[in-house]
Amino acid sequence: MLKLFRLSQLLPVFALTAILASCKDGDENPTTVRPQLRKTVDYAKLTDTTTYATFFVDDKGAKTVDLTTGSTLLSMFRAINTYNSTAASAGAVLDATVLKNMFANTGNPFSGTANAALNTSGVQLRALTASSLSSSDAEKERQTIEAAFSAMATASQSATATASEGKPGKLGTYLVDEKGIEWAQIIQKSLIGAFQVDYIANVLLSDKNLALDNATVVNGKTYTQLEQNWDQIFGIITANPVYGSKATSTSSGESFIGSYMWEYNKDDFPKIHKALLTGRAAIVNNDMTTLKTQATFIRSAMEKAIAAAALGYLGKWKTAGTNTSAAAHAMGEGLGFIYSLRYAKLNNADATFSDGLLTNLVYSSPNGFWGLTNAKIDAASTAIKTKFNIQ
Repeated sequence: MLKLFRLSQLLPVFALTAILASCKDGDENPTTVRPQLRKTVDYAKLTDTTTYATFFVDDKGAKTVDLTTGSTLLSMFRAINTYNSTAASAGAVLDATVLKNMFANTGNPFSGTANAALNTSGVQLRALTASSLSSSDAEKERQTIEAAFSAMATASQSATATASEGKPGKLGTYLVDEKGIEWAQIIQKSLIGAFQVDYIANVLLSDKNLALDNATVVNGKTYTQLEQNWDQIFGIITANPVYGSKATSTSSGESFIGSYMWEYNKDDFPKIHKALLTGRAAIVNNDMTTLKTQATFIRSAMEKAIAAAALGYLGKWKTAGTNTSAAAHAMGEGLGFIYSLRYAKLNNADATFSDGLLTNLVYSSPNGFWGLTNAKIDAASTAIKTKFNIQ
């Protein structure tokens, strides 16, 4: 009995030793999940100028990168923005139904050689807008965007008039409504938050989606779903094979969130491409620690950019002085970014915070932009700085 007792005491020790030995021999990095589908990518080979798709192939040499979905979504965003711009640039009268159809990709709204294929792409912006929220809250935000389409179309009917307080039309080169609101900017900046920031940061880079199966190739494809999600992120942020490669001292060479990370987050901008590459490599390597580090960095970089942009445009309203057209343009951009702050979840911003700022600035005033004061601008700026810990 004594021998049996001693053996029973030793069995757990033997088992633990075997487990530790197995971990040591088979997995030097405890954060690496086995089995690994691809050959390991050497992080040291990833540089600021490495084309995104260079190192990501399967064992047969077939590329596993597919940017089609992300690039298509970015093209849809651009098409909406381009259509809106024709009101101010060419005096075009816009159709709110066309804008809504572009948003939902229904009714073949995309035209022209470059955009016609978007109609049959099978993807849409509307379903992805505010998609981190509950169904009811997401629908509310989508309807907010669509209401802006209607306001944009209404304002376009006055594109040949000169705006003044209570009268829609052009202020310089900018088209505003009777309250001095430039809806083209509201729509663009709101979609940066509601589509790009929310879908990338709060959906694709959420812990739930970072934990997706990475050992099974999607049927008929060369990539896993996790790989494809990361490729979508790259395609939505940039149309360039190397993000930021076209930046100059005066231009980002990018658009939408990709551009505003250059303009309002200079510290992180040079590191974004490397983070996108490293995150994709971490997926290949099943290195969850590195993957989450890159995901958090990208999320943070976007949130810093939209918060700084909101502050920047509030400041531009003040510095515009008597230049009414410049002030209205700055406020249109600023209001759109303030709306987008509701998607900055790392900083615990939400719709209540965002809507409160918008109401205090313009929506509680019967004359909107025309009723702005330094005190209102300062109050909004202080609230944003406090929420985002900006000095």
